Amino acid sequence: MTQTITRTGFNFPLQKSIYHGKVRDVYNIDDRLLVMVVTDRISAFDVVLPKGIPFKGQVLNQVALKFLDATTDIVPNWKISVPDPMVMIGHFAKPFRVEMVIRGYLSGHAWREYKAGKRVVCGVPMPDGMVENQKFPDPIITPTTKAETGHDLDISRNEIIERGLVSEHDYSFLEEYTVRLFERGTRMAAEKGLILVDTKYEFGEKDGKIYLIDEINTPDSSRYFYAEGYEERLRNGEPQKQLSKEFVRQWLIKNNFQGKPGQIVPDIPDALVQQISERYIELYEKITGERFQRFETGNLMKRIERNTRDQLKKML
Repeated sequence: MTQTITRTGFNFPLQKSIYHGKVRDVYNIDDRLLVMVVTDRISAFDVVLPKGIPFKGQVLNQVALKFLDATTDIVPNWKISVPDPMVMIGHFAKPFRVEMVIRGYLSGHAWREYKAGKRVVCGVPMPDGMVENQKFPDPIITPTTKAETGHDLDISRNEIIERGLVSEHDYSFLEEYTVRLFERGTRMAAEKGLILVDTKYEFGEKDGKIYLIDEINTPDSSRYFYAEGYEERLRNGEPQKQLSKEFVRQWLIKNNFQGKPGQIVPDIPDALVQQISERYIELYEKITGERFQRFETGNLMKRIERNTRDQLKKML
């Protein structure tokens, strides 16, 4: 049976702390390096679901690696080494306290807001008369706060600056990098027959320099449509064929869960877990153009710890 990792608790050399995010376990190594273990956890509506998804961590880590390497000419990023398919080691950077969400199409959260009658999101106006999954005239940036726990919240550019979350000087760079990264991701997706619908980027600062951190253009942070048939489905008012975890959200909604107070996470059938795993692998192969290599999962914890320790010995 395929093993999954839903939580780690390693003790690496010079380790100062560990942070358990929704999906990633991040180890602070002497305030110099970060070790990021991408687990097989899956979250939706800012809630971590109870079952791990086979190979999900590997998919996310390797998709992020692909895009980090493809965008170094736009902005420096935190990655230094990838010692294991589920691990990345990089620069210790202080994160900015916002997530830069950028949307090329009216989908997901933006569509739910639009359908409820709102025409402004995060201080950004949306045109009247649009339909679900329609392309915006130009991509819009709809930032959110970066919550330690619970829900990330929509926030406007002005609020970010007024609250001192990011200086106006730095925020202008975050906006520029976000637009350019999205343009690059859009082009790379189009080359593979995909549409990059929306995504989020996170940035940090080290020694006065801004770095792209965390993941980039992965199926957890992004929504992808298949380009073939997009226009026809839009005309007919049909759901788009997509590669993202939106179908997980839709399954949860149908089963009366949207992360609201008092709601209980429904039990996820094994068949759905396998379907989610195959979707992640499909996206990896589609977006990278490479065949996914299923690494041995017999003893994931042991493999990750050994590979990471060996690499840290060379770096410390």
